[in-house]
Amino acid sequence: MTGELPSLIPALPEIILAVGAMVLLMVGAYGGERTNLIVSTAAIVLLVAACIAVILLPAGSLTTFGGSFVVDDFARFVKILSFGGTAVAILMSFDFVKRAGMRKFEYPILMLLSAVGMGMLISATDLIALYLGLELMSLSLYVIAAIDRDSAKSTEAGLKYFVLGALSSGMLLYGASLVYGATGQISFAAISQAAPQGGLALTFGLVFLLAGLCFKVSAVPFHMWTPDVYEGSPTPVTAFFAAAPKVAAMAIFVRATMTAFPSITVQWQQIVVFVSIASMALGSFAAIGQTNIKRLLAYSSIGHMGFALVGLAAGTQEGVQGVLIYVAIYVAMTLGSFACVLSMKRAGGMVENISDLAGLARTSPMLAFMFAMLMFSLAGIPPLAGFFAKFYVFIAAINAGLYALAVIGVLTSVIGAYYYLAIVKTMYFDEPQKSFEPMSGEQVAVLGVAGLFNLLFFAWPGPLLNAATAAAKSLF
Repeated sequence: MTGELPSLIPALPEIILAVGAMVLLMVGAYGGERTNLIVSTAAIVLLVAACIAVILLPAGSLTTFGGSFVVDDFARFVKILSFGGTAVAILMSFDFVKRAGMRKFEYPILMLLSAVGMGMLISATDLIALYLGLELMSLSLYVIAAIDRDSAKSTEAGLKYFVLGALSSGMLLYGASLVYGATGQISFAAISQAAPQGGLALTFGLVFLLAGLCFKVSAVPFHMWTPDVYEGSPTPVTAFFAAAPKVAAMAIFVRATMTAFPSITVQWQQIVVFVSIASMALGSFAAIGQTNIKRLLAYSSIGHMGFALVGLAAGTQEGVQGVLIYVAIYVAMTLGSFACVLSMKRAGGMVENISDLAGLARTSPMLAFMFAMLMFSLAGIPPLAGFFAKFYVFIAAINAGLYALAVIGVLTSVIGAYYYLAIVKTMYFDEPQKSFEPMSGEQVAVLGVAGLFNLLFFAWPGPLLNAATAAAKSLF
């Protein structure tokens, strides 16, 4: 037994979260709804502890579970992003949960269990570990989407997400079985050696495998669940969906293609280029007619996943570095934007229409300024952080010779700027509506940190660039 324990050290952050979630489940079961605040606070502490454990793990590449679970610089970078994003999503929900009477202690526990799945997914180095991580992450998400049982919209969102998610899991499993059939291997390293002899079966398997992953990052043509689930789920849940699980799914997308299929890059590169262009185009055009801010941010997230995939399409170390920088900045922009959306509340409850932001600059100038800066950043306007996110992926694509992809990316970025600017116009030039109620302290803190990161990134990009460079290097 003693010999077994040290081998679990690489999985320490996930063990902390899993054991913590079980303990909190007992606390909640005995204490009932009144323990909601204690459980939520403890969940944030556990996520911070998991981030610290990730940082304190021994340097270099660590493996456990027979080599199917790896902790390298890539995994460390993405785990800190995912666990941090989950903690912030729980923090932002305190005020909403209290107001909406949604004091369910299961809510933060499900987020913790989803984070365990994300950790497993990010570190997976074989097809079985990939599937286990993906399902553990997803099953919790299906329940969280429908957590507001009194709302028909929330129940519908959970059901849609579950049905379509099960379909995507089936496609991913079918793809994995074809890959195994063609290569006789399940570990990514072994698949990469056997891939050149894989033939047509391997190509088909690759298509189905990537289709399952495209669903998880909500890339076109597997995006159909996103607007409905984002609109129907409670707003803090939508904030969580838009940030942490997207990052984990993008990480396994990168790891699987780069480490399992480097010898057939041309085949998967074509798929990624198509998916990237389709996602950027749909994200830019479909959001234009939206009146609900959460639906608009859903289409925006589809577009942003398209931009992130531009870096992956490059198939180079520089491209992976671009993807990592992109998702890090995307998480900050998204959580900041949702802090603003959560502040859209009046005496009658939450409001979600873009027209409700009319004249916000006069009733709440600081909130309007921060929201406007986040919208400009999502549009990719310099010198804000969002501009640099797009800059790094486009440069990687150009250096890999994908000129058409980079040009299409820039054009769709310009089209997408229209609907972000329309929100700013509504806030600054339309006649004021009744003012919103004051923001909670947690939302102010999240908006402040995300807003300052967004505004000041150009002055000190070094730490993020260096971390992303080291993370990308560990895959090659």
